[in-house]
Amino acid sequence: MSTGRLAGRVALVTGAGQGIGRAVARSMAREGAAVVVSGRRPEPLNMVVEELAEMGARAFAVPGDVGVRADSERMVAAAVAEFGSVDILVNNAQTSVQARLERTTDADVDTAWRSGALGTLHCMQACLPHMKARGGSIVNFGSSTAINGDVAFGSYAMAKEAIRGLSRVAAREWGRYGIRVNVICPTATTPASEEFREAHPERFAAVMREIPLGRFGDPEADIGRAVVSLVGDDMRYLTGATLMLGGGREVQ
Repeated sequence: MSTGRLAGRVALVTGAGQGIGRAVARSMAREGAAVVVSGRRPEPLNMVVEELAEMGARAFAVPGDVGVRADSERMVAAAVAEFGSVDILVNNAQTSVQARLERTTDADVDTAWRSGALGTLHCMQACLPHMKARGGSIVNFGSSTAINGDVAFGSYAMAKEAIRGLSRVAAREWGRYGIRVNVICPTATTPASEEFREAHPERFAAVMREIPLGRFGDPEADIGRAVVSLVGDDMRYLTGATLMLGGGREVQ
C-alpha cells in the first residue's frame, strides 16, 4: 500500500518504456511522485503514462535519446516546465550489443558508451542547476554483469563500470548541494533477460545457479520499491554507494 512518501516530488526516469524503467516509474507514482518518463520510442512511453494516470499519478512522456545531449536537456526542461522542478533522476537507459571481446567492435563500444555512460552524464548535468537549489537524489544503474565479468558483455561492462565511477565522483562533488548519487546493480526479469533466456538457455541457467535466492528479481516489487526507498528520506544519509540487488549473485 502507498504511504505517499514521495508526494510533492518530481521524478525523471529514463528508459522507462519497459522493464525496470517502467517498474521504477510505477513504484514512484504509487508513492505520490509526479513522474516524467523518457525513452526513444513514443508508443511504449504513452502506454506507461496511461498506466500511471490510472493509478492517479501526474505523468507525461518526453521521447528522446539520452546519448544526444540536446535531447537530455530537452527532457529535463520539459519536466521543469510541466512540474516546476526535478527532485529525482533515475538513469536507467542503456543499449548494449553482446559479443566476445575478440569480436567487439568500436561501434559496439560506442553504442553502449553513448546510451549508458554519456547518457547518464548528460541527464545528470542537465538536472544539476535545478537540484542545486533544493537538493535531490540521483540513482544510476550499474550491472551485476559488469561486477562479475560475464562472458560476451565487454562493451556493456565498460559502460556500466564507468557509470559507477562517475557516480562516486558526483557524490563527492555535489554532496554540498544536498544531492545524493547512488548506484543500483539489479538482476531482474526484463524483456532483455527473457530474450537472453530464449537465445542462450544454458548460459541463462548458469546465471540462475549463481543466485543464492534462486530467482531473478521482480522489476517492480524488488527493484522499483528499492529505488523508492533509496530516493526517499529513509536513506537520506546514503550517497556514493552501490546497492547490489542481485539476490546474492554478486557476493560469490
